[in-house]
Amino acid sequence: MKLRHHRLASAVALVGLVLAGCDSQTSAKLETPAQKASYGIGLNMGKSLAQEGMDDLDSKAVAQGIEDAIGNQEQKLTDEELMEAFAFLQTRAEERMAEMNAKAVESGKKFLEENAKREGVTTTESGLQYEVVKAAEGRQPTENDVVTVHYEGSLTDGTVFDSSIKRGSPIDLPVGGVIPGWVEGLQLMHVGEKFKLYIPSELAYGEQSPSPLIPANSVLVFDLELLDIKGDEAQQPAAEAADEQ
Repeated sequence: MKLRHHRLASAVALVGLVLAGCDSQTSAKLETPAQKASYGIGLNMGKSLAQEGMDDLDSKAVAQGIEDAIGNQEQKLTDEELMEAFAFLQTRAEERMAEMNAKAVESGKKFLEENAKREGVTTTESGLQYEVVKAAEGRQPTENDVVTVHYEGSLTDGTVFDSSIKRGSPIDLPVGGVIPGWVEGLQLMHVGEKFKLYIPSELAYGEQSPSPLIPANSVLVFDLELLDIKGDEAQQPAAEAADEQ
């Protein structure tokens, strides 16, 4: 908890450094690189604090604290009072985050329950859901294979967070080195097939989101095309020779 308090205190101080340079009646100048960088620091820090539930910080109070420190004025609050305030904000932020996570879990559960009722959607024992968009009869990969795929990942509301399709560049990846939903889904596919995967959060990233674009506990939807299994080309001549013999 002390480290979190220190992080919060540092964040507040950094915002204060930006705010202290301008009074409440005029906007800061954004002309020099330093001024622009200062604005960027404040903007990014403000967004970060808002995401953590610190959206009601008083900018005037922040600026007052910086001014008192720079001017060697006596603190208007004791260290104990400040630590108590930091603890309150941190606890409140954690409670808000827990509430958001719980809502995300419930929302994902309802989505999967409804989605499972759609024609063409199959639910596996693990909870992974998929539908075959384009069928093919190519080889199926194993967990030890490296495959070439095209994909587009989105949230259940349709928001796209990553897409090799839009980049126009498929990727190679080890089947056993991706999220559990992909590990399972890829092994159900044949080369040339297109699947749509609906991955429960526990088979994706759970509470540990890798990106701000993916909220914690999100159900992820992937349009996935299995283009190739690496090594198939090398195995093909040997297989043909065996058939001839």
